[in-house]
Order: sequence, then C-alpha cells, then structure tokens
Amino acid sequence: MITAGVPVDPATADRATADRAAAQALTAAERLLDPVAVRDAAADARILPLICSSLSSGLAGTALLHARLSAVDSAFAEAAGQHWAEAVRLVTASGSGIYGIYGGPGAVAASMIIGAGYLPDPSPYREAITRGVRWLSDRALHIAKLHRNHVAAGGVGTHWHTFDVINGLAGIGRVLLAADAAGHRDAAPGLEVARDTLLDMMLICDGPRPGWWRPPPQHPAAIADPHNTDGANTGVAHGVAGPLAFLAACERAGLTRDRQHEAMRAAAGWLLRWRSGDNWPPQVMADNLAGDMRVVSTRGRRDAWCYGAAGIGRALIVAGDAIGDETISAAGHTALDSLADRSWDTEGPTLCHGAAGVAQSATRDSGATAERAAEMVMAEFDPGLRFGWRHSDKGTEPDQPGLLIGAAGIALLLADLGGVAAPAVTTRWDAVLLLS
Repeated sequence: MITAGVPVDPATADRATADRAAAQALTAAERLLDPVAVRDAAADARILPLICSSLSSGLAGTALLHARLSAVDSAFAEAAGQHWAEAVRLVTASGSGIYGIYGGPGAVAASMIIGAGYLPDPSPYREAITRGVRWLSDRALHIAKLHRNHVAAGGVGTHWHTFDVINGLAGIGRVLLAADAAGHRDAAPGLEVARDTLLDMMLICDGPRPGWWRPPPQHPAAIADPHNTDGANTGVAHGVAGPLAFLAACERAGLTRDRQHEAMRAAAGWLLRWRSGDNWPPQVMADNLAGDMRVVSTRGRRDAWCYGAAGIGRALIVAGDAIGDETISAAGHTALDSLADRSWDTEGPTLCHGAAGVAQSATRDSGATAERAAEMVMAEFDPGLRFGWRHSDKGTEPDQPGLLIGAAGIALLLADLGGVAAPAVTTRWDAVLLLS
C-alpha cells in the first residue's frame, strides 16, 4: 500500500477531509498502475486503439496521473513511462484522424509535455517530448491553414474542431504555451498561429453571429446532435470559453498581440449577454442570435466543466484578471459562488460533466463550491469497484480509468485537494482543461 507520506498543507480542506481525499486518490492510482488493465478497460484495443491511448479515456490520462504522483513513490514514475510507451504503441498502429490534445499523437504529446514537469528525472523523455511539440505545432499550423482556406473560399462561421479544447486550437495552443514555458523553441510557430487564429475569430461577426458560429451541417441526420446544429457554443470544452481561457493564459505569459484585449472583451461580453440566471445555455441558436431573444431553451448541460457555470465561470475570472476588467471577473465569481447552494445540472462524479469538474473549476476561486463538489465526489467512491467511481453518461454507469470520464481525473483532483506531495511546476496538470 502506497501512502502519501507527509502532505503539504491543503488550501481548501480541513485535515480530515484532506486525508480522506489523499487516501482515495492513492487507492485509485494504485489500481491504475498496470497499463494493460487500463488499455483493456478503456476499450477493446484491437478495435479502438485511439480510445485506449487517449487523454480523455485511456493511457495518456493515466500516465499524467502517475507523473503527478511520482514524488510519492518511484512506482508511479515508472508507471508513467509504461503508460506512455503503450499509448505510443497504440497510436502508431492506429492510422490517421482528426486529433487535438485528447486523441492520437496529440494526446500523448500533451500528457508528456505537462507530465514531465512532475517527474524526478524527465530526461529520458526529452526527445519524445520534442517530437510531440513539433507534431502539435505542425497540427496548429495545419488547422489554421484549413480555416484560412475556408474563409478565403467565402465560408462563414468556424467549425468547432478548429477552435475547441478537445480537437482544436484552444487545447493545442495551451499545451504549446506550456511547452514554450519549458523552453521548447519548436512550440513558437504553432503557438502564435493558434493565438492569432482564435483572436481574429473573436473579432469577426457575420451580422449578429459571432466568429465561432457554426452553420448547419449538410447531412440531415446530424441536425439532432446539439453539437452540430446552427448555433454558437458557449462552454469551455467546445465553445468560446475555451479560446477565452487560452488567450488569458497567453496574456499572463506575456504573449500578446494588437487588439488582444479587445478580442477577449468581445468574447467575454458575448458570454455575459447570453447568461441565463446563474448559468449559460450550451449554445445560442441562430434564431436567438438574429432576434436578440434572451430566453434560450437549448437542451444540454449548464453547470459542468464542459458546458455551463463551472467552466465558463473560471474562464471569465482568468480573462478578467488578465486584462484588469473587474466586471468580467466578478461575473465569473458570481457564477461559481452560485453553485455552492443550488441544484446542479451535472451528471456523476467525473471531470467532464460531473462533480469533479465543478470542484476543479472552483478550487481557486470559490471555496464553498469546491468543498461541496469534492464531498460529492468522495461520497461516490466505492472500494468494491475496479477503479473506484462510476462514470455516469446517458443512463449508463461504466467504471472507467480515464482523465475526463474516469478515475484518473478524479484522482488528480483529490491528490491536489489532499495535498499529496508534488514539486512546484511551471504548468499544472489542469492546463489540459484550460483551468490554469
């Protein structure tokens, strides 16, 4: 049994709560040590190797957890390397696809770039990280070129895979910013084009429609999918709050450009305009945009990290703080504080759309909300389960290993909450969520 030793003093919990959080984090991490078990639990590796290796569901996410815990025991540092190696093997065998930082080579690159800062000795991974930085930079340049061609051909709007955190430039740009901070010069071309593309997107309007508006798809079957209908997304994972948080991180790092503050104010102002009470609709539809209708009935999540008050609140705080706009920051604080004592539109305990995402979004800015969310997560821990928690999604409750929708993400949250020892790092693990 691995123990945490003497943890640092946690900022958001009393000693008993911190000890409980640390114990649950380490228990889950021990159960995630075997890369083969993680691979097989994430999906059938023979059919879906990219899921098994991904940051959201598979080995790239569990490797990041083990890297974060590497100061506790050498077994975790060793496991991080084993999980990265198996993820690379699966990615190499998988072929091509649309990738950002959560799938394919980008997932492994993001996990290594962020995770290496936690390792006692990152030198064995230096060459692999350099290749990953180059891959992500090239990917950013490719996505930006596709978008320029789309605009030059008279296309309107922006595909969400161009700008979102999961597949697009917000996530890729944030990881490249981390790489740049760690001294990887090859990050600069992709980092700068990611910033410039997103900044320009925020400044463009097609009548009442913002630059991140998505026109309806050509395939009628996709109309029923809320991600693909005619509208503009609000949330961190797939909406404008992700690019806003990325530009805030650029601002803090001194990576600025003309009209950057104007672009951030435009995006934040749009979010404030479409706020509905204490949260946001997942997207604002074309008829709302055209008619200035303030009551938006779009179905979907409204309080989680991926969509809603938790993630958007954090994005508004970091954006307002970065440009010195107290109105924007205050709106973010209000959104997060509101979660302390009302019901939530979340599902399950995991990071993406559950209580762990609320906790991680609020932990620096709203202690009462963070404590409530963390208690909900810990109350869901079941030692009889393989990894400790059930991911809840559309009526199913699988026991998953991954970062976004499984035990690894919860364990990362609880390790921080419990003060489990870790070195000071340039970029924290939750940068992959655009929360730092």
